[in-house]
Amino acid sequence: MGFSLHLFLFLLCLSISYPFVSATGQEQSSSYSNSSSDNGVFGARKLAGKCNWFRGRWVYDAKYPLYDPYKCPFIDPQFNCKKYGRPDSLYLKYRWQPFSCSLPRFNGLYFLRKMKGKKIMFVGDSLSSNMWQSLACLIYSWAPNSRFTLLRQKGLSSLTFEDYKVTLLLYRTQFLVDLDSEKVGRVLKLDSIKQGNMWRGMDVLIFDTWHWWTHTERIQPWDYMEDGRRLYKDMDRLVAFYKGLTTWARWINANVDPSKTKVFFNGVSPTHYEGKDWNEPMKSCSSQTQPYFGPKYPAGTPMAWVVVNKVLSRVKKPVYWLDITGLSQLRKDAHPSAYSGNHPGNDCSHWCLPGLPDTWNILFYGALLT
Repeated sequence: MGFSLHLFLFLLCLSISYPFVSATGQEQSSSYSNSSSDNGVFGARKLAGKCNWFRGRWVYDAKYPLYDPYKCPFIDPQFNCKKYGRPDSLYLKYRWQPFSCSLPRFNGLYFLRKMKGKKIMFVGDSLSSNMWQSLACLIYSWAPNSRFTLLRQKGLSSLTFEDYKVTLLLYRTQFLVDLDSEKVGRVLKLDSIKQGNMWRGMDVLIFDTWHWWTHTERIQPWDYMEDGRRLYKDMDRLVAFYKGLTTWARWINANVDPSKTKVFFNGVSPTHYEGKDWNEPMKSCSSQTQPYFGPKYPAGTPMAWVVVNKVLSRVKKPVYWLDITGLSQLRKDAHPSAYSGNHPGNDCSHWCLPGLPDTWNILFYGALLT
C-alpha cells in the first residue's frame, strides 16, 4: 500500500509543472505561473473571477511595507528581523502583482467591521504563528488606538480587538493529527484528531502543516507513527503526510457546517536552505536581498504540494486553498536568516515581519471578504 501510494504520488508529480512567464515592463519583477487546473478547492481563484491571484510577479513598491515593525506590539523576536539587526531593507519593498488583475488593498477597519463579533482561528505550526502575527499587525496599523486584549498560553493564544469583538486565535499543532504520550513513547496518530474539539465554534478556520513532517532524529517529536492499530518506527514522510492530511479532510467533512464556518488551507511554505534550488549551490537564504528573478524557479514543484493538491481535491466541504507555494518560492530574500531573536544560526524556514506573510494575509483578506 505504502509503495503503491508513493509511486502514484511520484508519477502524479511528473505530470505537474510550474511554468513561469517572464515579467515585462520597466519594473524589475519576479514572476510565477501555476498551470494547475481550477477545481472546487481553489476558492480564492473562484472568488477572484477569471483572475488567478496566485499567478503573477513580485514588483518593487515604494509604499511598502504595510506597517512599521517598531510600532506593532505583536511580533515575536523570532520574526522581528529589523529589531535584531537586519541591515538591508529592499526585501520589505516587494508587492505581489497578479498578471491579469490587482489584489484588493488591505483595509483593517473594513476587516474589523465586516468580521465584527467573529472568531478567526489559525491552526498549525510556527508558520501559522507567522501568519497570525502578520494579520494582527496589518489590522493594528489601521486601528492603532483600538483597545485590545492579548492572551498567550502554551498551545493557544488569542488577540481580541475589543471595540469590534473580533478575536484572532492561534492553536499550535505541528501535524493537525494527534501526538500522544503513551507507554511505548510519543505516538503520532495518523488517523486521530481528538484535538479537533478545540476548533469548533469558529467563524473562520485557517489551517497549515508540513514542516514538522520532515524532521528527523533529535528534532523529531515522535517515537512511533500509528496507522489504524499498527505502530511504525518510521514511514515514508510523504505517505505519512498524505495519511494525516486525509484524516484532517475527513474531520472537515464530518464537523464543519459551511453555513457557519469558512475553512482555508494555507499551502506549503517553502524553505531556502539549499541554494541549488535557485542555481546557487554554495548559498542559502543568508545575505539574500532580492527575490529570484529567473523565468522559472529551478527547484520546481515540491512533492508536498502534490499531496495537498490531491487531498484538497477530494474534500467534500468547501475549503479555500491559499496556494502560496510558488509565489513564496521566489522569496529567498525574505527569511530571518541570522536576524532572529529566538533562533540563533540561519533561519531559512520562517519569514520576517513585515514581509511575505503579509501577502498571504492579503490573499486571505481578498478571498474572505470580496
